Amino acid sequence: MGGPHGGSFLLFPVLCFLLTLSEVGSQNSKACALWCPPHSSCVNGTACRCAPGFISFSGEIFTDPLESCDDINECGPPSLVDCGSSADCQNTEGGYHCTCSPGYEPLSGARIFQNESENTCRDVDECQHRPRVCKGRSVCINTEGSYTCQCPLGLAFNPEDPRHCTDVDECSSGRHQCHNSTVCVNTVGSYKCHCHQGWVPKAGSQDKQMTTICEEISFPTWTAPPGIKSQSLSAFFERVQKMSRDFKPAMAEKSIQDLIGSVDDLLKNSGDLESLDQSSKHVTVTYLLSGLERVLRTLAKAIPKGSFTYRSLDDTELSLVVQEQGKGNVTVGQSHARMLLDWAVAAAAGESGPSVVGILSSQNMKRLLANASLKLDLEKLKETYKSPVRGAKVTLLSAVSSVFLSNMNTEKLDSNVSFAFTLHEQPELKPRQELICAFWKKDSNGNGSWATSGCWKMGSGNGSITCQCSHLSSFAILMAHYDVEDPKLALITKVGLALSLVCLLLCILTFLLVRPIQGSRTTVHLHLCICLFVGSAIFLAGIENEGGEVGTRCRLVAVLLHYCFLAAFCWMSLEGVELYFLVVRVFQGQGLRKLWLYLIGYGVPLIIVGISAGAYSKGYGREKFCWLNFEGGFLWSFVGPVTFIVLGNAVIFVITVWRLTQKFSEINPDIKKLKKARVLTITAIAQLFVLGCTWVFGLLLFDPESWVLSYIFSILNCLQGFFLFVLYCLLNKKVREEYRKWACMVAGNKYSEFATTTSGSGSSHHQTQALRPSESGM
Repeated sequence: MGGPHGGSFLLFPVLCFLLTLSEVGSQNSKACALWCPPHSSCVNGTACRCAPGFISFSGEIFTDPLESCDDINECGPPSLVDCGSSADCQNTEGGYHCTCSPGYEPLSGARIFQNESENTCRDVDECQHRPRVCKGRSVCINTEGSYTCQCPLGLAFNPEDPRHCTDVDECSSGRHQCHNSTVCVNTVGSYKCHCHQGWVPKAGSQDKQMTTICEEISFPTWTAPPGIKSQSLSAFFERVQKMSRDFKPAMAEKSIQDLIGSVDDLLKNSGDLESLDQSSKHVTVTYLLSGLERVLRTLAKAIPKGSFTYRSLDDTELSLVVQEQGKGNVTVGQSHARMLLDWAVAAAAGESGPSVVGILSSQNMKRLLANASLKLDLEKLKETYKSPVRGAKVTLLSAVSSVFLSNMNTEKLDSNVSFAFTLHEQPELKPRQELICAFWKKDSNGNGSWATSGCWKMGSGNGSITCQCSHLSSFAILMAHYDVEDPKLALITKVGLALSLVCLLLCILTFLLVRPIQGSRTTVHLHLCICLFVGSAIFLAGIENEGGEVGTRCRLVAVLLHYCFLAAFCWMSLEGVELYFLVVRVFQGQGLRKLWLYLIGYGVPLIIVGISAGAYSKGYGREKFCWLNFEGGFLWSFVGPVTFIVLGNAVIFVITVWRLTQKFSEINPDIKKLKKARVLTITAIAQLFVLGCTWVFGLLLFDPESWVLSYIFSILNCLQGFFLFVLYCLLNKKVREEYRKWACMVAGNKYSEFATTTSGSGSSHHQTQALRPSESGM
């Protein structure tokens, strides 16, 4: 009975007991879940636990089914949490978090945090918010965590909107402190004190300020120029003094008209002003122009704001614009002249009152400006005309227009002023003439003259000229005729060449008709004179380029001149060769044959001109003269051969004079020193002109403004034909005999050869034989 079966029976009751206990435990768990309140959890069959952030009356764990779990206020006093400065604690169900206080924001960007260590709150500048928190003209002032709105001085808060400021009218409320010489003008947030019409600020005071003090405008003091004795001028200034005594600001417009009428009467009936010398006239003009500008500038401030135009019976016109300082451009003008300028230029520095812009144009002023000088920009003109300009003759073509502004410092403007001047007559311009924009410039002596610096012509058309200037004065349009040449030098050149042409023609006829002097040297003399004659004739007739444009005629003249003068120099070189054979190699031949003379005299220059024209045909002709162009070194096609020939002939000249000195000693050792010196001097001078050595002065003329070398060069070379006639013909004994023979034939007297030949015997016969007078020509 105690075997295995007995053990089985014992295990069975134990299993049944365990199953019973598990069923009981299951029933107890289900009962806990029924009575534990929300926000709690079951601890055991008789107790419950509140969730974190909640608590019951008994504490965290409770056993009374009637208790509940309530939220813990971590932020309530006493505070269990430290959020740090500028932050607030926010309680939540079962927890809490920290946020920045109003007016602050987290620097880290995290909107909520848990404790002070995570606090990054910083003040918010509400004044930087857009749209603005303070409305209108109110000023926002930031404070720690907040802001305030304040109104500027002269403004107050609008009762309907405490953050919006509105203007306080100090003028109507009587709160202003303007002087009784001014009128109060309310502005937003303040006020200004303006001068009455016809009044100006006192010295040291400015208009439109709270402290402005004004005085009534008075007629400026204007007296006669010292040192000018003229009854007409004295009578004019007596009328001006009467205007000054009777002047009232309310009658400013009438005073301006009367003043212009008085100036017209003075200039139209100038009387003894016309008899003044030029310097006194120009002093008077300078005084009148500057005085008119000063008086009109002052009187213009007394007239109402806006535009004012007046035209007198004598066609003098005034245009004025008076207005508050503004921006942009303003145009002022009348029938004689128009002006465009920036308003910023018109206002005077430190002046807050109305700005004045005016222009007065007078035709009668030209009466006193006749023959006025013009100061030239010589460097610019020299560059334009490729030659020094020595002066100019001017003709006044427009009315004289004086410009005046509130700004009296107009010598150098911040922006240029544009003008359009009307020309009542359109002139036909000739070469070396141009229309220029000029102004009347006062010098240190009170005199004046026309000048062009700082003004330039922009264009022309429709009977007007447009100019721009960087300063202001009295302006006019002039027609200037520039004297590019020295008139005295030009006269010497023309007269000298005309005389040379006559003498060269006589030389040519002499060399052709006088048989006793025929020979190889006479052939050279003849063709030298022919080349000089043709070249001089072409020079006189066509050297000037009247049209100003380089055309076919001008190029042809330049080519012919190039060839003729090169040929003349080639024949001068042959003169040197013949002289060398005559003096140095007396017994070694008679010089070159005629064929070689012609080939050298006419062939060499033809080759040079042909090569030059083929290489650069545009090198012939200039705007002013029909001669070789200076550009690209083209002038060396003439200067190069001439330099070579002149230097070669200079060497021959030295050798000739040296050998002649020896020959004179050999022929007659007893000849007096004075006579010997005289003969050598005459011979040397003769050879200088024959060999073209006087052109050395032209080669040394590097500066065209060197008037000494210019005069020497022109006189010596323009009279070369005259000197050749004297040396070749008048000083040649056989030529004189032929002239005497012709004269007797014309007069009807019989010519005696015996009387003229007997004088050639004796020792002089041996001298002339040695020197071969028929060949030497001396």
